[in-house]
Amino acid sequence: MKLQPDFIHEFVPGKSDRTLLLLHGTGGNERDLVPLGRELDPRAALLSPRGKVLENGMPRFFRRLAEGVFDLEDLKNRTSELADFVAAAAQHYGFAADKVVAAGYSNGANIAASLLLLRPEILSAAILFRAMVPLAPDKQPKLSSMRVWIGAGTDDPIIPTSETKRLAELLRKAGADVTIRHFPAGHELTPDDVKSAREWLITLR
Repeated sequence: MKLQPDFIHEFVPGKSDRTLLLLHGTGGNERDLVPLGRELDPRAALLSPRGKVLENGMPRFFRRLAEGVFDLEDLKNRTSELADFVAAAAQHYGFAADKVVAAGYSNGANIAASLLLLRPEILSAAILFRAMVPLAPDKQPKLSSMRVWIGAGTDDPIIPTSETKRLAELLRKAGADVTIRHFPAGHELTPDDVKSAREWLITLR
């Protein structure tokens, strides 16, 4: 059976009722974050789609006009399409639709943040590695039951600390319980990021 809408993706069954929605960065693919998913939660099912937009041959989840300048119409459409894919995948694979935790890096973290703002019913929580504010939603979402972990690099040349704070404030204003961790790193993912996110994820159980 073909999912509608469909993405090229990997699905790894789990031994718990949690599913991690793994969302790669620019130039990644559906296999990139599977090892990360296993580190974050060895028992969770893993759903890892490949972004459909190509930028100089590199997969992304939505278009951008320049570094840090997003095509907002495309972002909204791609966010809706991704949300519908997750819902269809839950039916197809039989995982719990209300136990999906996004774990995204860079471009993947940005579309995960967009899911929180535009289609929060798809997620139960989110881990955002190196995320920025994707857009200002027309209507403030209701995130009172949402928990979010954000990992930021203090020397990130792409996302300044002020942008991380802005994202956290936007989510908190909508009612989310937000945890921010800063690491002495740039835009790259570090072992400390993974360790902190894994420890936070354990508290959701």
